[in-house]
Amino acid sequence: MELVARIALNAATYAIDKPYDYLVPPQLADRLVPGMRVIIPFGPGNRRTEGLVLALEEAAPAGVALKPVLTILDEEPVLDGQALKLALWMRERWFCTVYDAARAMLPAGLYYALQDRWKLADGVDRETAYEAAGKSEHARRVVEVVVSQADGADVATLRAAFGDKDPNPALRLLRDKGVLTLETSAARGVGDKTQQVAVLAIPPEEALAQVVPRRRSAPMRCAVVELLCALGEAAAKEICYFTGASMPTLRSLEKSGILTLEKREVYRRVAVEGVEPAVRPILNQEQQAAFAGLDALASAGKAAVALLYGVTGSGKTQVYLNLIYEALARGKSALVLVPEIGLTPQVMRLFAAHFGEQVAVLHSALRAGERYDEWKRIRSGKARVVVGTRSAVFAPLKDLGLIVLDEEQEASYKSENVPKYHAREVAKFRCVQQGALLVLASATPSIETMYQARQGIYRLFTLTRRYNQRELPPVDIVDMKEELRQGSGGDLSRPLLAALEEGAVRGEQSILLLNRRGASRMVTCGECGEAPDCPRCSIHLTYHSANGRLMCHYCGHSQPLPDACPHCGGAFNFIGAGTQKVEEELREALPGREILRMDADAVSATHSHETLLGRFEAENIPVLLGTQMVAKGLDFPNVTLVGVISADQSLYADDYRAGERTFALLTQVVGRAGRGEKGGRAIIQTFTPDNEVIRKAARQDYDGFYAQELALRELRGCPPFRDLFIITASGRLEGAVLRTCMRLRRTLEGWLALPAYREIHAKLLGPAPAAVARINERYRYRLTLACANTRPVREMVAALLRAAQTDKENKGVSVSADVNPLD
Repeated sequence: MELVARIALNAATYAIDKPYDYLVPPQLADRLVPGMRVIIPFGPGNRRTEGLVLALEEAAPAGVALKPVLTILDEEPVLDGQALKLALWMRERWFCTVYDAARAMLPAGLYYALQDRWKLADGVDRETAYEAAGKSEHARRVVEVVVSQADGADVATLRAAFGDKDPNPALRLLRDKGVLTLETSAARGVGDKTQQVAVLAIPPEEALAQVVPRRRSAPMRCAVVELLCALGEAAAKEICYFTGASMPTLRSLEKSGILTLEKREVYRRVAVEGVEPAVRPILNQEQQAAFAGLDALASAGKAAVALLYGVTGSGKTQVYLNLIYEALARGKSALVLVPEIGLTPQVMRLFAAHFGEQVAVLHSALRAGERYDEWKRIRSGKARVVVGTRSAVFAPLKDLGLIVLDEEQEASYKSENVPKYHAREVAKFRCVQQGALLVLASATPSIETMYQARQGIYRLFTLTRRYNQRELPPVDIVDMKEELRQGSGGDLSRPLLAALEEGAVRGEQSILLLNRRGASRMVTCGECGEAPDCPRCSIHLTYHSANGRLMCHYCGHSQPLPDACPHCGGAFNFIGAGTQKVEEELREALPGREILRMDADAVSATHSHETLLGRFEAENIPVLLGTQMVAKGLDFPNVTLVGVISADQSLYADDYRAGERTFALLTQVVGRAGRGEKGGRAIIQTFTPDNEVIRKAARQDYDGFYAQELALRELRGCPPFRDLFIITASGRLEGAVLRTCMRLRRTLEGWLALPAYREIHAKLLGPAPAAVARINERYRYRLTLACANTRPVREMVAALLRAAQTDKENKGVSVSADVNPLD
């Protein structure tokens, strides 16, 4: 019997993605287990690629000889059985390859880079190689390049040497003659960090007896031993720091047999400063009732989903802190997801105060080494509470008992890259696997989540009042049309400016939200009306006053602002406002007051979210102006005023979720005010003050908004009543993309007419251009299939993708699919 590995390949596209069988050589059979990564040959040219072992089977020798596994990359499995099942489920759910799904679960520090190098085969010298090349000019050129490189030639070097010619025929010729061999090396992104530790090798009395008599001639040896006698062992670096000794001193003591130097792994940790241990939060009556119900679900040991719906400031965090205490007491672990990287430092400090070294943090702003080491701490069981953003949903926690999605309605929980998963759906699957509780928490739950809760599919727990019993802040709506009539043409209304000045005089703080970065939305010529466009995208460029450039927020294109219109020489007009322009207005209106801006342009490696928010709180800066990153999760007791600028700019977007997003954003940011003893207020500036979404957000009337929005969703056939499968074709030639879309539509129409699919009751729309039809020189057209998200529908869409990707008529056009995308 042969041992056969079923392997998911990195090199396989979605159209040919399946488990491939490979023979496990006897020398690898004892080490290889499912969940490890390997190097295997793939395709006619046996190109080396990475693979993930899904299963091992004993089988009789096949009629066709199987290719062998070449190398094992991991010392132990990087994914366990549950993670492999999750990867297979993600493939079926989000139309990705198994390897894509598995890769999303691993920290970047575990990724391998493979490099192929051509070398002379063993026993072959230069002369023999030239003889084998014969009269072939290309083969002789290959031999020259390979011989000139001490460790062989990589593919890039060979291609550079051949220019426009293809070196592969000559490489195959020399390989078949046994002259050249292909070797593949794998380099991991991040290695394990180690440090040297000094440990006493003999009893303390003996060690001191050897060094004390020579204290005067060898004072450093004596100092090192005395320190070690007190500590037993210590990092070599720390010993040198505290005693002034050097590494040669430690090595001489090792040579004398007094101590041993050992290499030990250490974890790169994220520093959390200024954390004082906290006691378990005390809950009020309403919170206690919600906690009791949720904890009963968590302790039942069965998978469950619950919605914790509470007004801003109602103390939802205190409820799930108590849930985590109970989960840990039962020997379970817990995972808390937040939507923004900017929230993780604040949340991390809170959780570190309660759970200390048991807490790990995972988000994309960590250095690769830190993220890798946090992942290892979690997998080893040293960390049992994980705080992180979307990708932390894959944290390798054992005995998972609780997952919390804070601000569960946020679009950032949906991945825009392959695999296009939603963290909420992945969390549900993991809870089913481990019999855990998923808590979805929000003051403005998504329409789909609230619908599930009110249908009884999820359990619903409600918090109706703020934790400190304070009222929600009163909200004033300012009509900006009236401001224009009164001669106020700026982006800041007179009531808002007056409130900002009053707050600053009293030593209080304000938060201003404008969900557009840059200075002006666009610039236009006052003479001919021309507006500078992005050369690679079908969108106008945004002006940034900080660098005097026009920038595209989709592809990153940047160009200087011309002095005059290049078409007619006219002067430019600046239309719309971004955070940079409003910052300038604030500095003029509030001279001598410090203004802090927080947007994607202000946040950097040196000015991180944590740094900026820390400054705002510690230095009592009067005004914090920012995009949506200032709208959620922030809790500053001295903030008494919240202002919203251009509240309606996202309301009229071509998206059925526009009303929901605007309502949630306004409700969340208004809730940042009045969280301390001083109380607070909010001012919303709008050109459409009678819009029901804005009025209901001002009243914090979620129930009224939900009823209104649900009726509209039912009329439009949108989630939660139907799911939307979006099939996107993209390519550089618009005509080719549109033709591909038309072929896909005809194929779907034919399939939907078949008896097997008549029960689907689908509505097919398109082709239609995407909201931004061209991004980075690629045109995008879409088909929309509105129906229930069932397995037959997913199988049909998967078959369509495979057919499209193997159809030669679609050359140059890529086809992908997504379910309920948020863009």
